[in-house]
Amino acid sequence: MLSRNRAGSSALALSIAAALLFTIGTATGASAQVRWDRGQNVAPVFEGWERNADGTFNMVFGYMNRNYEEMPHIPVGENNFFEPGPADRGQPSRFYVRRQQFVFKVQVPADWGEKDLVWTLTHQGRTDKAYASLWPVWELDVGVLSKNRGMGTPTGALYDNQHPAVALSGAHDLTVTLPDTLTLTAVVTDDGVPGPRARREPPSDPRLAAFQRERARRPSPNNQAVVSSRVAARTGLAVTWTLYRGPGMVTFDPMSIPVEGGRGGETVTTASFDSPGTYVLRAYADDSVLTTPLDVTVTVQPEPAPRRARR
Repeated sequence: MLSRNRAGSSALALSIAAALLFTIGTATGASAQVRWDRGQNVAPVFEGWERNADGTFNMVFGYMNRNYEEMPHIPVGENNFFEPGPADRGQPSRFYVRRQQFVFKVQVPADWGEKDLVWTLTHQGRTDKAYASLWPVWELDVGVLSKNRGMGTPTGALYDNQHPAVALSGAHDLTVTLPDTLTLTAVVTDDGVPGPRARREPPSDPRLAAFQRERARRPSPNNQAVVSSRVAARTGLAVTWTLYRGPGMVTFDPMSIPVEGGRGGETVTTASFDSPGTYVLRAYADDSVLTTPLDVTVTVQPEPAPRRARR
């Protein structure tokens, strides 16, 4: 029995040491690369296409912001446009850092055929294009979405999953005057599929448990998804608020809100703005695989000038 315990301890120690060496080696390799906090380009990405019940199609897009800190504002126009057709296809103008997948969809008619839909972005002197087409290899389904969002291979029940629904309590066109904040109440519902994910029991060895916690704490250097499926996986449903368009920055408190039970509920967040202008805030209802967006337009008025005292 003693020899077995020693053998088990030795094997565990070797596995931890190997994992640590892998982490150190990976970190060493990454440190040899240049990490840019700002000044780099934003590359549009075509994620794939979806079929709609009416015969039309959705072209799905994301992007890769090569900066680790800069969130550039690229207004829709000569540096942010689609072709052919309208330049504005509902794309974002504010870009979160690193890789953001499945950000928005562009609907095209049933007779789209073999044409390309092209999204062009220019930032920091570099122009990048994403070419969207209806090639069969680019078709998206729940299996592709599940794997890309880190949820693994879907089970049979997941193929019956329906998109969650989200609605805003009150008007969708709002006005706020600086420095006031804005309270946003969203009601989200879902079919309960796939539901909360089972939590894994932590390893009995405290050293391995500490190592796993540290690895989970560090986000991937490439994919730092703002709409993280891990938030929704805890309870089966979540709402995440994002800045979609706008001249300044917006802070959400909280940004992501899990909904207990995974079937629906009310969520409340507070939005704070740093400058006046017209903003589009987008909330994503997320069941950890499928998401549904909700856009809210906010007019932010400047802070009133102080009144001069009468003489």
